Amino acid sequence: MISTRSVSHNKNTMKIVSYNVNGIRAAINKGLMQWINDYQPDVLCFQELKATPDQIPLMDFEMMGYHHYWFPAQKKGYSGVGLITKQEPDNVVYGMNEPLYDNEGRFLRADFGDLSVVSVYHPSGTTGDERQAFKMVWLDFFRNYVNTLRKERPNLVLSGDYNICHEDIDINNPRKHDTSSGFLPEERQWMTDFLSDGYIDTFRHLVKEPNRYSWWSFRAGARQKNLGWRIDYHIVTDNMKDRIAGVDILPEVMQSDHCPIVLELK
Repeated sequence: MISTRSVSHNKNTMKIVSYNVNGIRAAINKGLMQWINDYQPDVLCFQELKATPDQIPLMDFEMMGYHHYWFPAQKKGYSGVGLITKQEPDNVVYGMNEPLYDNEGRFLRADFGDLSVVSVYHPSGTTGDERQAFKMVWLDFFRNYVNTLRKERPNLVLSGDYNICHEDIDINNPRKHDTSSGFLPEERQWMTDFLSDGYIDTFRHLVKEPNRYSWWSFRAGARQKNLGWRIDYHIVTDNMKDRIAGVDILPEVMQSDHCPIVLELK
């Protein structure tokens, strides 16, 4: 737990978790449902489902008291986002009305009164130049889309896997990764520019210490050595600054190559 303002089980707050599960069926086989039952998030945003709703044990979520919403990719076993919540949303919006991205299941929004929570999965550029170019075009589209959405829904929580480490503090051995997708100068600059539009990286807002990561390569002992990257974020509109009550990253939760990240909102 972080020492600054750690996450509690407070009735006056909403505990929002984001978790790239790297295949929800595999994560369930590694104890995901038990962890959710123990941790009791109010809202849990999933990324990288790699499954369709008919392949997910929906009844198990319902028995734990969750409403559930799923936005899979059209391609089997790929991408996809989901969201489970104890409070039923007033409204759920699937996608961004742009087939190029919606076919990959990357954006799902739930509205609760004046608050909107988004589960977002930004593309990875690690497979080569074509997907890196796709990622950069997506990033511009996402920024414009969210800035427009904000006029209608001013209180946004944008939770998910951004596939970008922003600063040197967010990655192990930064100079080794200067030419790696996820830490390229243009990606880092995009994050700087996006935040400057009036958004807060909630984790860094409260926690300034290094070596706090949310993803580790499966390669030789990276997780044990904590050779990680912080690529998962809860980003909120800056008008919500005073509602940020606590943040955390949970590396001890091991159902994926990512781990859950936590935001507690007043």
